[in-house]
Formats: sequence, C-alpha cells, structure tokens
Amino acid sequence: MPSLFRFIVIVGFIAGLGYVAVFSLANFIKYQPREIVVTVPPDKFFKQPK
Repeated sequence: MPSLFRFIVIVGFIAGLGYVAVFSLANFIKYQPREIVVTVPPDKFFKQPK
C-alpha cells in the first residue's frame, strides 16, 4: 500500500507541475496578434466532378 500511495503522490506532483506550466504560459506570456493571409486557388471553391 505505501508504494501505491507514493506512486499517486508522484503522479499528482508531476500533474501539478504541468498545470502550473500551462497556467504560467497562459497568463504571463503576451503575444502579438498578427494578420494571416492565405491565397486560395479558385478551383478549390467548386466541387470537383466525379
């Protein structure tokens, strides 16, 4: 039983570190929004006949 408890504690600790990393990236990293322009060829607008 102690080995199961130790395993659960270690997995919880690793999950907590992952949660803190994602939370930190989401809240402390500021990004610059930018425009994305993609050219779509006209033949992609219509269905291809089979």
